[in-house]
Amino acid sequence: MGPFKMTRTVLRNLVRGPVTRRYPEVPARVTPGTRGHVAIDPATCRSCGICSKRCPCVAIRLDKEAKVWEIDRMRCIACGDCVESCPFGSLTMEQEYLPPTAEHVVDRYTITYVKPERKPKTKEESADA
Repeated sequence: MGPFKMTRTVLRNLVRGPVTRRYPEVPARVTPGTRGHVAIDPATCRSCGICSKRCPCVAIRLDKEAKVWEIDRMRCIACGDCVESCPFGSLTMEQEYLPPTAEHVVDRYTITYVKPERKPKTKEESADA
């Protein structure tokens, strides 16, 4: 029964054409649940480091002194754990796929968030406390 079933499958594929898409020439389908790639907004990142601790494949690295956030695109599995754990909403999951590359890709972003200055307490406020 095996050879007949395989022959039937081969003939069906010859008539209908290939089932797979030729990405990137033919764009991939995008559905509401599509996970494309992780994106960061460096203006809202506060260097807490929770995203790098929650990443199961150790694709995110954060250098707090240099204010640099890095993601290794070849290690990232687009699971979304970093996006869910970010308390400030700095990380998002974009639905578009990145173009395929042959070289190792590490994206670096400089964090531009500036902590707001505290107002000095006046004598009246400190007396109330």
